[in-house]
Amino acid sequence: MTGRWLLPEGVDRVVLPLLVGKALRAFADGYVAVLLPAYLLALGFGTLDVGILSTATLLGSAFATLAVGAWGHRFHHRNLLLGAALLMLGTGLSFASLSAFLPLLLVAFIGTLNPSSGDVSVFLPLEHARLAESGQGTARTVLFARCSLLGALFAALGALASGVPQLLVSVLRIELLSGFRVMFVLYGLMGGAVWLLYRRMPAPRRECAVAAPQALRESKGVVVRLALLFSLDSFAGGLAINALMALWFFQRFDLSLAAAGSFFFWAGLLSAVSQLIAPKVAERIGLVNTMVFTHIPASICLIAAAFVPTLGLAFTLLFVRALLSQMDVPVRSAFVMEVVTPAERAAAASFTAVPRSLASAISPTIGGAMFAVGWLAAPLVVCGILKISYDLMLWRAFRQHKT
Repeated sequence: MTGRWLLPEGVDRVVLPLLVGKALRAFADGYVAVLLPAYLLALGFGTLDVGILSTATLLGSAFATLAVGAWGHRFHHRNLLLGAALLMLGTGLSFASLSAFLPLLLVAFIGTLNPSSGDVSVFLPLEHARLAESGQGTARTVLFARCSLLGALFAALGALASGVPQLLVSVLRIELLSGFRVMFVLYGLMGGAVWLLYRRMPAPRRECAVAAPQALRESKGVVVRLALLFSLDSFAGGLAINALMALWFFQRFDLSLAAAGSFFFWAGLLSAVSQLIAPKVAERIGLVNTMVFTHIPASICLIAAAFVPTLGLAFTLLFVRALLSQMDVPVRSAFVMEVVTPAERAAAASFTAVPRSLASAISPTIGGAMFAVGWLAAPLVVCGILKISYDLMLWRAFRQHKT
């Protein structure tokens, strides 16, 4: 993984620590999303508790992101990123040492855990604003695609690492619960490594204060419309986040932890491939068309997977979904950065991310409740229908928009 490959031509090398940090965080998120439900079940909690705790993590991320959007322009992004990395360190160590539900709920709300397949943390708007400053036009879209590609690849590797606790049980003869705790300690240590990476970024300079980001002004209208649409998409996605999909596999097919990790590994690799080709597709058919016309088939596959009788068919449909459903991620980020003024990019990234986080925070509890009463197909079906509705509304609203 060299800097030359990661950075498109003409992009400032100062963002390299951001990309490497993204890879480390994605690896940690990849195994946490699979281990979180298993860890909570091992602690004696139920499926509804898994949904509630997942909701708390997303709500906390939403409020932190909202704070970045409202007041983050007063501080240099390097300082905020360093603080977020320390929060990641504390989150992992706290989760490794706690067993009671209420303390875990509090840490989930305050901390940086991510039970979903995408990055919904406070890191996201800070990264996007800095990445957007480092390239223009196609180079910017390629940079976002490579950032998303790194995230998908390392999240896939992280999912594969979710089998480590069972390996520790067989090799070291420790309890499975202790194996889970080791992985949360590792999550915290990766937060420390990310902090060291961010320290390599340029320190704030007083002469740059005049160029500080601004709150939303002239781009407010388009940001509000995008935020409303993105919130619908995220509410739907919250019904099928990785933690709940792992829970679905455990209950529907009695899948082992190692097999679930393998599934999410291959699904992550397919997502990485899709994000690699996303800029080329967007260059041919446009940003909005790329978001919409790859998303709809993915949602149809998710709905179909809810009803198939065998694990092999479910895997096949969900692999096709993985190949298509994340292609919109780098394109969406580039689109938001294109349609707002440069000074408003940090605020736009935050205020489009906050409604997404808030909306996605509500639905895991709903999905967990559906699982608790035995409606195993319902979260997947509702997710697919709502996502298709979002795609059609987005296309109608922005198909004529010139970037």
